[in-house]
Amino acid sequence: MILKGVGTALFTPFKADGSVDYETFAANVDRQVEAGVHFLVPLGTTGETPTLSTEERIEILKIAKAHSAGRPVVVGGGTNSVPDTLAAMTALEPSGPDVFLIVVPYYNKPPQEGIYQYFKTVAAATKKPVLIYNVPGRTGANISAETTLRLAKDVPNIIGIKEASSKREQILQIIEGAPEGFCVLSGNDDETADLMKAGAKGVISVASNVAPAEMAALTNALLAGDFAYADTLDAQLRDLYRDLFIESNPIPGKAAMAQLGLMQNVLRLPLVPASAATEEAMAKTIKALWQK
Repeated sequence: MILKGVGTALFTPFKADGSVDYETFAANVDRQVEAGVHFLVPLGTTGETPTLSTEERIEILKIAKAHSAGRPVVVGGGTNSVPDTLAAMTALEPSGPDVFLIVVPYYNKPPQEGIYQYFKTVAAATKKPVLIYNVPGRTGANISAETTLRLAKDVPNIIGIKEASSKREQILQIIEGAPEGFCVLSGNDDETADLMKAGAKGVISVASNVAPAEMAALTNALLAGDFAYADTLDAQLRDLYRDLFIESNPIPGKAAMAQLGLMQNVLRLPLVPASAATEEAMAKTIKALWQK
């Protein structure tokens, strides 16, 4: 499977009492599909997955699959422990994920050989495709280009990487050295245009929660080689990219979604709702985005 275009790292909506708002989640998946996103990514960092129970994760995946209209569903399943990762994958697999998104093990700070052996072991435990997720700003560990390419060549069901390291030369080395069928996806909205021009296939996006049609249009233009139009769209989205990270993701994004009437502005501890300054910034950015 080759993933390309925009995949939305979906927010998990909660009700005022803190329970998962499954109806709103389904409605937001429908909005994504109608806007033309290419694939869906529930249960990632953006979805506050560490705060969800196994039962909640399974139900979220079932809803994403049921409302995906045939689009691939890439589901987060990684931890910093092989047994825990395999347990998460075993729990989710009956609900039909198309791809497992597995994060580089966090907190442990493994060496490159440990990262290689971890992914090789995890991938061997499933027939599903596996997508590596590199986000050293959160995990404290970076998977090198050499290790990524080693896995790409040695493990057939490791199909790509979501690269959120912001290490441009490392990412370009992966793009240039990857075997056929191995996809590189941007993990940062503001790097999407640059990396796709260099050969990346798409992005797993936070911004597309708020602006799915715009992010779909951007990636479609980039895939088509229409870089002039892509640059225009990218410029219009720059303030949104920035403001979605003025506090920890998904705090600003949930504030934006609440302002748009798409979900309640409720997060689970240790995250809390946005500050007044962030609320004001998001309101200004959203207003400007649709005054084109």
